[in-house]
Amino acid sequence: MKLHADKLDSQSITAYGEGWIAVNGQRHTQSLVLTSSGQLVPWACNRFEDLTEAHFSTLTDVMPETPELVIFGSGSKLRFLPPALLRSLIGQRIGVETMDTAAACRTYNILASEGRRVVAALLMEA
Repeated sequence: MKLHADKLDSQSITAYGEGWIAVNGQRHTQSLVLTSSGQLVPWACNRFEDLTEAHFSTLTDVMPETPELVIFGSGSKLRFLPPALLRSLIGQRIGVETMDTAAACRTYNILASEGRRVVAALLMEA
């Protein structure tokens, strides 16, 4: 599916499909972290079952400012994380929303276009 943001000054998700995401037209097949302030970094996890607290505690280090919200894209289907994995984010009063990766892509674009400080952690399972 192709997506078109109204007006987004930072990086946006321009398309996605099974096993890939395009950010500003560049296709990615590995898990990634994308921020509304323009950072795009690989996220070293290929399976939902392998996620640890460390995967989430470093998400706030990617942005220069503390994010308001982290959107977790759980892969091709909606899967909720154990609360212990989100302890560091909850302790910093950062909201966390979980959805499948396709929904996370759409939600990220909307929130980023509104100027919100948002981080998308998008799981692309191998």
